Amino acid sequence: MKIKLFIFIFSLGIIFPSLSQHTHIQGKVINANNKLPVESIMVTLLPINKTTLTDQNGHFTFNESKEQVQALVFSGFGYEKKTIIASDFIVGQTVTILPKNATTLDEVIVNSGSGTSQRNQISKLDIQMRGVTNSQEVLRIVPGLFIGQHQGGGKAEQIFIRGFDCDHGTDISLNVDGMPINMVSHAHGQGYADAHFIIPETIESVDFKKGTYNAEKGNFDTAGYVDFKTANSVDKNMIKIEGGMFNTARLVGVFNLLGETQKMKQQSWYMAAEYHYSDGYFDNPQHFNRVNFFSKYHGKVSENSFLEISASTLYSKWNASGQIPERAVAEGLIGFYGALDPTEGGVTARSNCNVQLLTNLKNHDFIKNQIYYTNYSFDLHTNFTFYLDDPINGDQIRQKENRNLIGYNGNYNHSSYFGATKITTDAGITMRWDKTNNSELSHTVDRFTVINPIKLGDISELNAAAYISETLKFNEKWHLNGGLRFDQFFNQYYNKLATDPILNGVGLYKANANIISPKFSIYYQANKNTQLYLASGRGFHSNDTRAVVATDGKQILPPAYGVDLGTIFKPTNHLLLHLAAWYMGLKQEFVYSGDGGLVEITGATRRLGLDGSIRYEPIPSVYVDIDVNYAHGRYVDLPKGQDYIPLAPVWSATGGIMYKNKNGFNGGLRYRYLSDRPAIEDYSLTAQGYFVTDAVVKYTKPRYEIGLKVNNIFNTQWKETQFATTTRLPNETAPVTEICFTPGTKFAALLGGTYFFK
Repeated sequence: MKIKLFIFIFSLGIIFPSLSQHTHIQGKVINANNKLPVESIMVTLLPINKTTLTDQNGHFTFNESKEQVQALVFSGFGYEKKTIIASDFIVGQTVTILPKNATTLDEVIVNSGSGTSQRNQISKLDIQMRGVTNSQEVLRIVPGLFIGQHQGGGKAEQIFIRGFDCDHGTDISLNVDGMPINMVSHAHGQGYADAHFIIPETIESVDFKKGTYNAEKGNFDTAGYVDFKTANSVDKNMIKIEGGMFNTARLVGVFNLLGETQKMKQQSWYMAAEYHYSDGYFDNPQHFNRVNFFSKYHGKVSENSFLEISASTLYSKWNASGQIPERAVAEGLIGFYGALDPTEGGVTARSNCNVQLLTNLKNHDFIKNQIYYTNYSFDLHTNFTFYLDDPINGDQIRQKENRNLIGYNGNYNHSSYFGATKITTDAGITMRWDKTNNSELSHTVDRFTVINPIKLGDISELNAAAYISETLKFNEKWHLNGGLRFDQFFNQYYNKLATDPILNGVGLYKANANIISPKFSIYYQANKNTQLYLASGRGFHSNDTRAVVATDGKQILPPAYGVDLGTIFKPTNHLLLHLAAWYMGLKQEFVYSGDGGLVEITGATRRLGLDGSIRYEPIPSVYVDIDVNYAHGRYVDLPKGQDYIPLAPVWSATGGIMYKNKNGFNGGLRYRYLSDRPAIEDYSLTAQGYFVTDAVVKYTKPRYEIGLKVNNIFNTQWKETQFATTTRLPNETAPVTEICFTPGTKFAALLGGTYFFK
């Protein structure tokens, strides 16, 4: 019944907009420098002040004729404004616009729509002003998103957003250039999202949205999603060298592989490489090594098609200090930055190939086809409980896997008019298949010797989905979006371990499930500087295949329900405010469970919260950003006082002030604050909050840049990640449940220089 309903609505979405195909004013916008299409340029018809935004191909359409208007105005973030008299405009014309070297807040456009344009503008402005120069800053560019590292620099960060401890990605969908970062049924944790294969200097923009409101997004899109977009072309070659405390060194290079002649023919190809080494600030040196390589081609391959091919590879190896009990520090057994098991650490590698073909149709519709492939390996040794289960050898575990991931995304975009109403249809199908060989959980000693295998098997997980999103723009005031998504999952686990504690012998275990996710949002443009919106939707996060086959397919796809009520307000040209009140309800909460091979299901939860963002430029050379977030989260079915959600953030805030001088001097201060939060359901243990400040100073010229970055400028002693864990230390007769933590960075300075050249 669910499938039939989805097919019926999907068909209506394709047929209904086709009733009216006739448009008058239409054209395309391209970048004057690289000749590539420009998305999200606002086109305004004067004097009627009717507007639209260019699509991914730079196309725009109106149902007015040239005779009804006097001029067309083209404006967009990062580009010079351009006006064309209507009598000089040729229908179907390609309009070239010049990019600007520097952008300011007054260029940000508050437009009626889904908000993608605003988010892209803000992310580009934040990246330009703040810079994204390390893997941690890649995620911190998202307002209200916090990260914590608790295994050295090689492991995926723990993510906090909107009252969620997402662990390593359970409740947030991360993607780069349309390719998923999250790993389903991962050896270490469901949704594990290691973004370290992205070289920060290649990121052009970040699209993000909190909540369950986008039909294009499926698994893990509960608290929200983050889409990284790498640059299609680079203006300059660059070589960057950085070095600093704790034997830290980083070398980055970005190089064009085609000349200016090819660029004018809409052909671009560049490569980027990164090497990073650090011993870290721990007593036990982490000997962290990371090597990254990335290459991307983007070019026009026919009159109506663009081809994009990218490839990347990551290799990372490190030692780790892990999480340590508070009493071990208090009793002097180790120092604040010490380790109880110095043999912890890991090795990981990921190689990707991503191919996208964007085809324009004669009616300015477009079709996008994408195929991606990932080969991934992971081998991690950790010790959370020390001598709790094995007083002789300790409790160190090994989590290991080798994975092949292949996927397809197909998307069709159609725009037309039904009377004065513009209707945009976005429909697509997606398929993702994860085949993991020898997913392993074992009890080990000293990182080399396996004492006891706990789980071993092959995982096959197929997720096929179809979605449709209909956007109706009735006039310049009202904008409505409705969407529907259908997901089907096929889970298989071949158990290779006869002694598996929860399965009945060696063999193949299966489970299937599907879910329909409706979405509905409405946007109201009160005036050119004020937008109000109400967004709602159903989303989901999948459970680990090894868990669902053991429970006969129960709780494979527990749903999440969300509502946002918010406003984007620009009272002056140099001040932008974004405020939102939100609600999120989950049928099942997935929480940290000691990385024992399964995700712990703990029951239904509800969250209420407030998000606030401020972007302000008091003078052209100063940029201020502030993001403040509050969340109230509780379990639904637990008694009051015992219903706290462990590690769920309550208050958080990030912000900073950046200064840029025309003479080249620039720099700023940034802070991040996380309040105390419950570490256990009855709040008998507290994960302590922290306030940390970082600084950067740079001198930038067209050919070079010299900079100094300092993390934790006040040398605050703080706990970056914290868990309530039952542990037993050497020679202890009884276990203790208390906070175990990974310390945050000490004062750390890094000096760097960059050379730019053609």
